Amino acid sequence: MRAREHTPRRVVITGLGLVSPLGNSVTELWESLEQGRSGVAASPTLSASSLPMDFGGEARQFTGRIEDFGPLPREQQKSLRKALKLMCRESQMAMAAASHAMADAGLVAGGFDPQRAGIVFGSDYMLSEPEDVKDGIRQCTDTAGTFQVGRWGTEGMWKMTPLWLLKYLPNMPACHVAIFHDLRGPNNSITAREASSNLAVGEAFRIIARGGADLMLAGATGTRLHPMKAIHAAQQEEVATRGLEPAKASRPFDFGRSGMVLGEGAGTVVLEEFSLAIARGAPIHGEIVAAASSTVADRDFRAKRDVALANVISWTLREGHLAPRDVGHIHAHGLSTRTSDVDEARAIGRVFADPALQVPVVAAKSYFGNLGAGSGAVELIASILAMRHGRLFPILNYESPDPQCPIAAVRSADQEPGRNFLNLNVTAQGQASALLVRTCA
Repeated sequence: MRAREHTPRRVVITGLGLVSPLGNSVTELWESLEQGRSGVAASPTLSASSLPMDFGGEARQFTGRIEDFGPLPREQQKSLRKALKLMCRESQMAMAAASHAMADAGLVAGGFDPQRAGIVFGSDYMLSEPEDVKDGIRQCTDTAGTFQVGRWGTEGMWKMTPLWLLKYLPNMPACHVAIFHDLRGPNNSITAREASSNLAVGEAFRIIARGGADLMLAGATGTRLHPMKAIHAAQQEEVATRGLEPAKASRPFDFGRSGMVLGEGAGTVVLEEFSLAIARGAPIHGEIVAAASSTVADRDFRAKRDVALANVISWTLREGHLAPRDVGHIHAHGLSTRTSDVDEARAIGRVFADPALQVPVVAAKSYFGNLGAGSGAVELIASILAMRHGRLFPILNYESPDPQCPIAAVRSADQEPGRNFLNLNVTAQGQASALLVRTCA
């Protein structure tokens, strides 16, 4: 006997929240994109002369104070103040983005079934701040100034804060948000670097579509500005270095690009089942139509980003029953490195082969750099805002087209965003993710 086919439920976006170098609200984000204002500037975090860069996309307006977390009842403010002591900056940014998204969706405690509400959240790998370990290091340093590794377990560790580890576990952003907002349903954490945002939203989308929940928070938080992460980036990737004008350093697909700009941020969307969202009068920002992921590497474990990206583009179009000619715009990963941008342009060209089908391409990283895992969620929100306002934002600093990147780069604000878009992200390891989002008819 054949099993009865299940018709997937429609999933819509009802809340938007973010922390970014362009501000901590959707209004500030859109105004910066509309006015061509960069969020990249000299960074105190990267000021050490030993680092190869001294600027970045820092979320300067985010201080971690209670007012950064949106409108909260007094009792929740009291609870949050205690919880913040156990959060690193990435978790704090995640909590702020989630709280703003919940407020934007018009959701309050008691206004939804917590058993049918959950969260999927992405993050980067998290590292301790130097201040967390300095006392332990001093304890294990001899009179000659040499660190004695063998003393760490018996002497150094005892100088650490007892709950230190809880601040840096990558599942803590999802845990903190779920506890604070009483989300008792599905809960998962994803640590796939820059691909995390789209993967998290994609998983949350499928959970609701198959009936596993009615409401999900999804997004990611990340930073590449941590001093150790900056060193890792400089050793392993193409990074824009000192001597460049900060606001012009991030230039995706431009012939003169020289590397990615490091940044930080977080983004969250609230997803709901369509009919339930309509019934409660929720704002509808868009509808998730399809999601995909692909990892490709050769036999020597070298990433094949172009193949992985082409895979996810093709899959989302197929799942969304959309022809290439019908895509409104692409929000590219747009890392601003020589190799990644060429790979991405090659993938786009592979799917949109006919020059007549060249779809407009935007890249918000040109405004704030690489926010790590948080990039994709903020970029998703940026394209949703473009559809709301009926116009795209140009790729900042795109002055000289690179012949190796033959894309239809958006260079002015007079282009329409269309009624749908693809949101793309990919890691240096070849993990690609994509979402297909449309206006909700």
